[in-house]
Amino acid sequence: MPQIVAGFFRRHFQIIAFFVVISGGAFLHTRALTTNPAGFSFDESSIAYNAHLIAQTGHDEHGETWPLYFRAFGDYKNPVYIYLLAGIFKLSGPSILVARLLSAVLGFAAALLIGLLAWRITKQCSVALVLTMTALLTPWLFELGRVVVEVALYPLLTGVLLLLVHHVSNKKRWAWLDALALAFVLALLTYTYSIGRLLGPLLALGLLVFLNRVRFWSIGKAWLLYGLLLLPLLIFQRTHPGALSARYQWITFATPQSSYAEDVLEFVKHFLGNINPWKMIVSGDPNAFQIASVYGAGPVLAVVLILMPGSLVLLARKNRFSAWWRFVLYGLAVSFIPASLTKDYFHTLRLATVPVLMLALTIPALEWIGAEVTRLRRAMLFGSIALILLQGFLFQRKYDASASLTRRLNLFDADYASTILPTALAKSGNNPILIADAPSIPGYIQAFWHATIRRVPLEKFTVLPIDAAAPDASVVITTEDTCPRCDVVFKRWPYTVYIARGPERSLSALPAEALRAEIRVLNYSPHLKRREAATIRVAVRNAGTLAWLARERTVAPYQINVDNHWLDSAGRTIVNDDGRAILLQDLLPGQEAEFSFTVNAPRDAGQYILEVDVLQENVSRFGLRGSKTLRLPVTVE
Repeated sequence: MPQIVAGFFRRHFQIIAFFVVISGGAFLHTRALTTNPAGFSFDESSIAYNAHLIAQTGHDEHGETWPLYFRAFGDYKNPVYIYLLAGIFKLSGPSILVARLLSAVLGFAAALLIGLLAWRITKQCSVALVLTMTALLTPWLFELGRVVVEVALYPLLTGVLLLLVHHVSNKKRWAWLDALALAFVLALLTYTYSIGRLLGPLLALGLLVFLNRVRFWSIGKAWLLYGLLLLPLLIFQRTHPGALSARYQWITFATPQSSYAEDVLEFVKHFLGNINPWKMIVSGDPNAFQIASVYGAGPVLAVVLILMPGSLVLLARKNRFSAWWRFVLYGLAVSFIPASLTKDYFHTLRLATVPVLMLALTIPALEWIGAEVTRLRRAMLFGSIALILLQGFLFQRKYDASASLTRRLNLFDADYASTILPTALAKSGNNPILIADAPSIPGYIQAFWHATIRRVPLEKFTVLPIDAAAPDASVVITTEDTCPRCDVVFKRWPYTVYIARGPERSLSALPAEALRAEIRVLNYSPHLKRREAATIRVAVRNAGTLAWLARERTVAPYQINVDNHWLDSAGRTIVNDDGRAILLQDLLPGQEAEFSFTVNAPRDAGQYILEVDVLQENVSRFGLRGSKTLRLPVTVE
């Protein structure tokens, strides 16, 4: 009997190994979907809520019928993922589990496609098996599959594109169906995530590596069809000027004030920062509010960075840099370009094509290892597998531990469904719940989404206009940072549930004798680099004759702010209205409060004066009315 079992395993080893790898990967990608991350971020809620509305009514949250792009939070979300989720919600109904499961399946499928690509190239099952396992354990792909974001679809589409390009690379001429398939996938990459509006055309341009006399018209057909598929985007851009570029203007380092040389230098710095191996295998994404990643966990397995150089050496030595491999190298290079045009370094969402292309570039090295059964190559194979499993295990432990991190709980509004909404519902009784949001934190979408899955009528909620105060005795959920007449019931950043007490307050212009302040520095940086952002902390004492009242809503006339501007060494204003901090609580005469805000160093090196002043909006800066400002010397290097 043992011999029969052993013989069975020997005969069917590859099938059993694939079953173990695929079933284990499916378990990892789908486990604890609703508890890690705990909660549901407002970006996820926005996508899921709009998908539900499309599934039920064909309208988005603003009433637009079958929109090409979805307006949300002053920006536009991309359509492909939302419509895909809407189709699933049509069958299943809305839920967090179903939405997260879609992303998990997309990440899992991307890993399988990478393994399929390896088999198509090498025809070696061992190579396909190892690369499938590597992709399933790659933190980058795993993390993108844990959250409901548009870019969760990107690795899968990248894998589909590579399979299609590899398929046509072996053909002398491309049929119209081949050209249509390429154009369609390139269009999906363009419409799925914002980086695609640059990356899609760049990848289409990469088809030129296959150019010869025979394929000239083949590539032209693919470009023609791709251009036709982009017509809706171009029409939308024309009818909605600036809609698709507004966010880019906010996140890019290129400004009207910067020169071309400065922009090129910044691009090179960011490009080099984005290809930094240390960030790939050790530190990960440094962005504090990155919902898809866990900081301190490298998103790429070390084996990938070890095998990639070996693949390049093998391709160079055997003169196997075919058009196909040139396309893969070109695709990897241009994948860093969109992210390198933004202020962030190593933003894993904007680099979502990178892990797929890096995994593809390990195929030649894995093929060489598996081509001959020698002691050295066997040791290399088993060593690689051991390292993959070890790093994958360590990452999974770190990811599990991240579920309880306060920053991550806050980022995903973990208390909203369990405490914030139930508390507001209990306190409101039969009365409506008012939503008072800060412009940068659209908490209303959490109320709408969680009410939808709890079957609470949306008529229960009233969103207050940005400048409207809550009536006396009303129950409010707010994301604002000021609350001068609140009876706080529950508070967990960024949400506060409170009952409004007393009549609405209104600010008024202060007389000249009240515009007096004494400002002293608590902490600041006297040496900065050009354009460097730094935090300054000051203490401000009300030296006037009347109380300074805190605002009640984010938009309020006559609110009190502390801000700064930059002067040159001669005292001339170089930059006006740089950083700003808001008065968050009433300040009586003689009382003092601390303020902390971000200042941005000027673009040119030199000696400057950082001037801090207090102002009342729509009235005056205190310094213009005789109050003494705070002036601090700063060297910009």
